[in-house]
Amino acid sequence: MEAKEIITAGKTALGIEFGSTRIKAVLVDEAGKVLASGSHDWENQYVNDIWTYSLDAVWKGLQDCYQDLAGSVKATYGLALETIGSIGFSGMMHGYLPFNKDGELLTPFRTWRNNITGQASEKLTEVFQYNIPQRWSIAHLYQAILNGEEHVKDVDFFTTLAGYVHWQLTGRKVLGIGEASGMFPIDVERKDFNRHMIGQFDELVKECGYPWNLEALLPEVLVAGEDAGVLSEDGAKLLDVTGTLKAGIPLCPPESDAGTGMAATNSVAKRTANVSAGTSVFAMVVLERELSKVYPEIDMVTTPAGDLVAMVHSNNCTSDLNAWVNLFKEFSEAMGMEADMNKLYGTLYNKALEGDADCGGLLSYCYFSGEHITGFEKGSPLFARTSESKFTLANFMRSHLFTCLGALKLGMDILYNDGVELDQILGHGGLFKTAGVGQRIMAAATKVPVSVMETAGEGGAWGIALLASYMKNKEAGETLDAYLAQKIFADEKSVTLEPDPKDVEGFEKFMERYVAGLPIERAAVEILD
Repeated sequence: MEAKEIITAGKTALGIEFGSTRIKAVLVDEAGKVLASGSHDWENQYVNDIWTYSLDAVWKGLQDCYQDLAGSVKATYGLALETIGSIGFSGMMHGYLPFNKDGELLTPFRTWRNNITGQASEKLTEVFQYNIPQRWSIAHLYQAILNGEEHVKDVDFFTTLAGYVHWQLTGRKVLGIGEASGMFPIDVERKDFNRHMIGQFDELVKECGYPWNLEALLPEVLVAGEDAGVLSEDGAKLLDVTGTLKAGIPLCPPESDAGTGMAATNSVAKRTANVSAGTSVFAMVVLERELSKVYPEIDMVTTPAGDLVAMVHSNNCTSDLNAWVNLFKEFSEAMGMEADMNKLYGTLYNKALEGDADCGGLLSYCYFSGEHITGFEKGSPLFARTSESKFTLANFMRSHLFTCLGALKLGMDILYNDGVELDQILGHGGLFKTAGVGQRIMAAATKVPVSVMETAGEGGAWGIALLASYMKNKEAGETLDAYLAQKIFADEKSVTLEPDPKDVEGFEKFMERYVAGLPIERAAVEILD
């Protein structure tokens, strides 16, 4: 069947993801092939000490993104987009959108980017004996209680950005379990919010006398593949302002950007992980069992199917590395040579592979911002060496590639020391653009084979489109990991690199220096700030 017939017959899935700087839409066929895409750029606003997006911006952005996609379908295939097989929405995890019984937003959207819930995060972690990061929705609600905010008594429902959009388009207050796991802890056996902890929370705020209990405020939790409602008449008009799109299209559970990243890299099975390495770096490790204790460095969330995931998130990755590459660009131009950035990155990255295994005694920190894994509220990029260090270009670049993964490695080592085992890591993001280099460094840091797939760059919008397709096209009893492996990624080409023992040994030596040198970074932050 040709693309035009596929679109006309509605044998498609649409995924739309609200990223922090871009809203992206992807239309795929039943094999996951991209037929058309659209996007809308946007920026969060800092208003009254809160990082936020207005609801106006949400709807204008969504509508513009959808029209861009529909325009692409029209231009490419000569078709008006009247129907779609299934639709899914995803967004930035966490945050706080509280509504009253009339569906009115009670306070501006508080995004994941806000670090304003330290008191709540600490107290809830203590009460639950479960790590509750500052960005989680429940931390925002409890901090509002601690702050005595007037709106709390009127809360009838609170949700995330993806959950809000889904609710408005379908009338259903639901969340995919991966997204829900960033609101409140999940009971992975029941595939629902943890009832015991809900009871603990209600007891904690009992004296406040609010006219609600927590369970009534939370959305319904659904796992991948479950029915999450259909596009209503009003929802169709809200999504497509031209009125061309028909109502009645089924929607999959709204998911998180972390969950869609797992789907897009085929890393939802146990003993697998995906690592996204760009401005920040995070690893999503699918666990076989609960960890032995609470680690403040590790977030516990789930896959879209409800399997337990340990998330290791480092705030800093390639920003400082990019700054050094730009410095070399300036040097090239000063010498009268025009610098092609792809060639420059490729040359410098590959040069790093020629360096000493342990970077020749060089040390660097890529802390543009604070780093919670090592306990830094603020950061200061830093390069240091001794008079005995082997100061070569190869070692210099190698040290900056190593340090991009320094904090991540500390988090991964916590998991390994707890008995976690991994068979494979799927890598995606800017660090892997130069063939073989980022992979080799990641394999050295994690001691696990690292694979990069051709589709890794498709991103979260593609991931949520796959989840929408799974809901509609799965066979009875077919699991998400089986569906992705057999229906989407069966013929997917990938490149896998095994860890080189010399690189692994060298990275361990570098990390000894990295940990020992943290007081130098601390001094830089304190003195240079």
